[in-house]
This record gives sequence, structure tokens and C-alpha cells, in this order.
Amino acid sequence: MAPNTTDVNGVLFESDAATPDLALSRTPVQQADSYPRKLVWRNIIAFTYLHIAGLYGGYLFLFSAKWQTAVFALILYIMSGLGITAGAHRLWAHKSYKAKWPLRLILVFFNTMAFQDSAIDWARDHRMHHKYSETDADPHNATRGFFFSHIGWLLVRKHPQIKEKGKGLDLSDLYADPILRFQKKYYLLLMPLVCFVLPTVVPVWAWGESWLNAYFVAAMFRYAVILNVTWLVNSAAHKWGDKPYDRHIQPAENLSVALFALGEGFHNYHHTFPWDYKTAELGNTRINLTTAFINLFTKIGWAYDLKTVSDEIVRSRVQRTGDGSHALWGWGDEDIAKEDVTNAIRINPKDE
Repeated sequence: MAPNTTDVNGVLFESDAATPDLALSRTPVQQADSYPRKLVWRNIIAFTYLHIAGLYGGYLFLFSAKWQTAVFALILYIMSGLGITAGAHRLWAHKSYKAKWPLRLILVFFNTMAFQDSAIDWARDHRMHHKYSETDADPHNATRGFFFSHIGWLLVRKHPQIKEKGKGLDLSDLYADPILRFQKKYYLLLMPLVCFVLPTVVPVWAWGESWLNAYFVAAMFRYAVILNVTWLVNSAAHKWGDKPYDRHIQPAENLSVALFALGEGFHNYHHTFPWDYKTAELGNTRINLTTAFINLFTKIGWAYDLKTVSDEIVRSRVQRTGDGSHALWGWGDEDIAKEDVTNAIRINPKDE
């Protein structure tokens, strides 16, 4: 059985052991729909423009832009994604590995290009998401529907429980990093330059692309796509897929999301073992580009102290709370007597 995993700063993530805080995190704070949704028109207008510009950029990507611009947009897509997956998510939100300052600097640059708030703010919301998953204190509570968990949570005022429960969240480890403090302090200056200006100027300057193509393809289209792919982890990966590790929670294994989100779609595993730097059992580098990226920097010593989960713990959890879909240890494995698995689940009928 996995040990209780409580961050040294008091930030609780899901665990394989029973704790009062874990029980709280899976108990709805308040019925979600009982709170009136107050629209944020500034965000509604901004995201409407973004998606219109993104669609136009997609058209130019296919029919007008130079091939160099298309490749450049793809490279920026991967860089932006890694700023979220390897940086804000696995490094700073979960501290599933450690990174020396050159790698942290690279990831902050990538993260700024992704324009999903500063790494500190992103990690704060994500810690809330894990600690109070699927409750009103979860910023993108999936029980409020697909649209809300995808983009709707950014179009309305936050639920009061997010602010209330967030008061107890310790972010001192994040503010202790001078690189993160610098990014947050100057974010409104750095973000436009890195996310929009540089992606537009480089194609025009380097290979004579038109300003129109450069802006709408490398900046707007690329940004709209990486944003929606990130949101799919909150929406699609909380709705569709198998649950081989914990059938009692909404997050699921979604291969399609994993493919486009650089390995972040193995969500049932991630919510069961959130401290694992791979966010997947095998960390398959063919579709888990983020794991390959971290492994690469491990070889040169810039990434270290990688946290993972042993096969014994994973197997035990699969047999105890899984839905039977695990390829190795599910119901169809002839090496495991079905009655033994059934008895294990009967003894432990829920996550405890």
C-alpha cells in the first residue's frame, strides 16, 4: 500500500491511505449548481476573439503560410506545452522531481509562452484541483459539466469555496524560487513579448513570412490549440476512458488526450498517484513527450530526485480499486485468480 502522500508544506494530494483531509477532498463542499454563475464579460470577449483568430490562423496554416512557419508553430506548440506539463504541472504543482536553475529558467520561458497565468498561479489552482477534486473548491469542477470544466470556469467568477479553502494552501515553496517570483512580478510585461510578439516577429525576420501569416499562425493558432489541449485534460480526461487504478474517481485514461497533451491524458493514474513524475504507469516516451523531456535532462543532471511508484504498489492498487481494465492485472489476466481480485475489492470496497 502506498504511503500517505502529504507535501512537506501541508499540501495534500490524493493518497493510497485514509486520512481525514482525503475524505474531505472527496466530499462535496456544496452543490455546485446552487451557486449562481456570474459572467466575466472581459474573458468572454477575449476568448471569443481568440477562437475566431485561431480558426482563421488554422486556415492560413493549411493554405497560406510557408512551411517554415508551420514547422515553427509546431515547435512553439511543443515548447508551450512543456512549459505547462514539465514545468507548472509536474515540477511546480506536484514537485514530482527537482530541477537546477538552468532547466527552471527554460521551463519558465516555455511557461510564459503558454500564457496560462504565471507558474505560481497555475500551480496554486492545480493543487486546489487535486486537494478538492470534483467539489466546489475545485477551480474546474468536472461535476458541473464538460463545458464548465473545459473553458466555462474561466468565463465566470470563481466559486466562493475556492477562495475560502484556498486560504489554507501553502505556496511558500513556490515563492521561495527567485525565478518564479521574477516571472510573477513581471508577467504582464513578459507574457505579451514571449507569447505573441516574438512568435510574430521571428517568421517575418527569419524567412520573409507575411505579418498576417506570422501573427495568426505562429501566435494565435498555436496559442488557441495549446490552450484547448490543456483544457481537454480537465474536461475530456475527466469524462471518457477506463479507470484501471481507481474506479471511484472521475479522471480516466484517455489516450487521445495523452497524445496531444504531451503525455498528460493518463489521468486516472495521475489522480491515483499524483507524485509520479511520469504521470503514467510506464511513462511511454512514444506518447509521453514530457517524460522523455525530463529523462533527457536527467542524463545531464539538470533534473533529479525523480519520484515514481513501484510496480508492487501499482499492482496492489489496481487489484483493490481498479475497474478491471488494466492490461496486465485486470480481470482478463489468467495469472491472477478472479476470485482473489474480487475478494480484495470486497475487503477494500473504496479508497481507504
